[in-house]
Amino acid sequence: MEVILLEKVAQLGDPGDLVNVKAGYGRNFLIPNGKAVRADEENKAEYEKRKEALLKAEAERKDLATNLASGMESLVIEITVEVSEEGTLYGSVGTREIADSLVEKGHQVEKSAVRLPEGVLKEVGEYSIDVELHPEVIAPITVKIIASQET
Repeated sequence: MEVILLEKVAQLGDPGDLVNVKAGYGRNFLIPNGKAVRADEENKAEYEKRKEALLKAEAERKDLATNLASGMESLVIEITVEVSEEGTLYGSVGTREIADSLVEKGHQVEKSAVRLPEGVLKEVGEYSIDVELHPEVIAPITVKIIASQET
């Protein structure tokens, strides 16, 4: 399936690129999320009219992400969780909890931007994780999982 990208997609291309993707990826992810349009003659002509505006919007998104990333340099997030007597977590800390902590600190981040390549965090400790603010802008942050002190 050929699509025209409307915004930068990691490992796929830049706005305006004509790329060939699997039909399911295009139909179920790229097109519904507004990241691409089907590459037919009508859409190609429409894209040529909107090309400058799309490129400008993409540059603004990248600048906004870069500014947000500079504000997140050396950021440490502390999350207090319940632990058992053996020191293991009840449940886990995932992208939602990390994104909520970032929002509380004034950084508007979607939970889908938080990268946990090894899965959810299940132990007390300090972790270095990445937040993808834009396909070209990745901000490293530190997450500290702390056991709650019960009285």
